[in-house]
Amino acid sequence: MPRPRQTGRHRRPEPAVAPEGAPALVLAVPGAPSAASRGLAEEIISIGRSELPGLDARIGYLEGTDGEDAAGAEFPSLSGVLTAVAHERAARAEFARAAGHEVPAPTGPDAVVVPLLAGPDGGLLRRVRQALMDSPAAAELADVLGPHPLLAEGLHVRLSEAGLARADRARLFTVATAADGIILATTGGEEAVQAAGITGMLLAARLAVPVMAAALDQEGSVATVAAELRGSGSAQLALAPYLIGPEAAEGLLDSACKEADCAAAEVLGAYPALGKLAVTQYSAALGITLGAVSQ
Repeated sequence: MPRPRQTGRHRRPEPAVAPEGAPALVLAVPGAPSAASRGLAEEIISIGRSELPGLDARIGYLEGTDGEDAAGAEFPSLSGVLTAVAHERAARAEFARAAGHEVPAPTGPDAVVVPLLAGPDGGLLRRVRQALMDSPAAAELADVLGPHPLLAEGLHVRLSEAGLARADRARLFTVATAADGIILATTGGEEAVQAAGITGMLLAARLAVPVMAAALDQEGSVATVAAELRGSGSAQLALAPYLIGPEAAEGLLDSACKEADCAAAEVLGAYPALGKLAVTQYSAALGITLGAVSQ
């Protein structure tokens, strides 16, 4: 038998759903397209749809092509996806008019583009903006996913999975390989390092060890931070990639580990919180309140 509907002050709010005709969420994926990056993006999109039922979510690649590659795989470009979204929206409106329905003028964007980036990266974001300009879509650019406490949580999980941090400070067991100093490695230059430092403070509070941010794409940055941590008393360092994955050039993390002479955790990858954060940025751009009672 179905449970009776709760009423009054103890009623649980119904989950938010995407409004009818809401703009598409287009996840902008950096880096060279690959089966791995596609699987990662699809998993994040799947989580996003569970957070906001009815969400029209798409994937666009900064280095994608419109059509199949030599292996027959499809990696649609961001500008191509935005163009398709705009044409589909116009076609639906034309079909409704032809059927005799009154179609109000669109008041919102065709799409909201959410960059698949943990922090700001000026070079990649310029390319995202250029893709928006190259398409006929009325698209809005949302913020990157971090800094955010959920990213600090994800970094903690990845470090504990690698045996480089305790999974829970409250537990009494010890981890022999646990680091006493963390290099939070990111890409995007000085702006990205400053933004990563905010998440780094949250991570330091979780681990009770010093955390310092360094730029993977700035020569000497990782080595300088490693020397500073060791100079302040940290004997066993670990590198925590403040990266989702596709934005990092191949071999960049391996070089950083050799430079700092330490082990590294895995990138954030498809950590479940990323799907939630993507929808949060999309919703913030449109003024949708997640968790509100649907009308």
